[in-house]
Amino acid sequence: MHVLFCNWRDTENPEGGGSERYVENMARGLVQLGHEVTIACATYEGAQRTEIVDGVRFVRRGTKLDIYVRTFLALLLGRYGTVDAVVDVQNGLPFFTRLATRKPVVVLVHHVHREQWPVVYPGLIGRVGWWIESRLAPRIYRHSQYVAVSDATRLELIELGVDRDRIAIVHNGNDPAPVVDVVRSPTPRMCVVGRLVPHKQVEHAIDAVADLTQAHPDLVLDVIGAGWWENNLREHADARGVADRVVFHGYVDDRTKHQLLAQSWVMALPSLKEGWGIVVGEAGTHATPTVAYSSAGGTNESIDHKGSGYLADTPAELTAALGEILADERWRAFLGQGALAKSHTFTWPSSQRDFAELVTHAR
Repeated sequence: MHVLFCNWRDTENPEGGGSERYVENMARGLVQLGHEVTIACATYEGAQRTEIVDGVRFVRRGTKLDIYVRTFLALLLGRYGTVDAVVDVQNGLPFFTRLATRKPVVVLVHHVHREQWPVVYPGLIGRVGWWIESRLAPRIYRHSQYVAVSDATRLELIELGVDRDRIAIVHNGNDPAPVVDVVRSPTPRMCVVGRLVPHKQVEHAIDAVADLTQAHPDLVLDVIGAGWWENNLREHADARGVADRVVFHGYVDDRTKHQLLAQSWVMALPSLKEGWGIVVGEAGTHATPTVAYSSAGGTNESIDHKGSGYLADTPAELTAALGEILADERWRAFLGQGALAKSHTFTWPSSQRDFAELVTHAR
């Protein structure tokens, strides 16, 4: 069976993130079961147009915008070879693969982008994008199987009119933490991990550093990730007077990321929206708790409030929660142990089996 994943990025893309990790783990799971798998995604500087990694064929063409048109046409014209099933990864916009093939199509949704469209694309473009996601896509894929990564996402899809019986939940898993040669920092350090884009709201973490400086004069924030919003964040740190306390690491390899997570006292995840928050589990493997917004959605499942982290309702509460964790060693240790235990709850092999069962039996 040949399964085609349509996704706008892959994990080697500088803008790749947790959703790409999920896709590639599901792809590898299918390969391990003997299936042929192709991931169609956008290219980037230095990328190979076609390569095979862990048995998965990557076909990279176009940009993050025209990849939708290119992938649709390539599928329609049979350029991926004989395809038996398609996984249409809907990151706001679908690939409209339902109109390009009569084979089964599974729609993978990490989260609904209601709140993000007006932030990333204010004006007409955002309104059109939201109309496509909320109105047109549910209509086009009305007979397709959906996969959501959390109960929160499933409920959002139901609100858009997707039949609840066609939505399955397959959670993110956690990889075992690599052995790193660092220990917890002797002085307070916070971290933020993710793409540097407006809806990740890294400004809120920078604000927290500024507000907590008096109580924690040695506090440092490690910003791990790259993105087109970085200059804005640097300007914001400078405006708040904490440019010397915010370290921008850019895109780092997996080992470096885990070293930074291991030395952090707490991770801030101030995103406007998260389907799950895979970085929560990654931090948890090092007993590093996370403070996030309850309104983000999937964080309500990846974080146990006051058990493995803290779910805040406002920026002021986010800052206060971070301050309490930094100030109270026993509280920090309690949440850290909860985060470590939580990280063992979800595994990739289990999710891979569930996902493969859905894809191979989709109609």
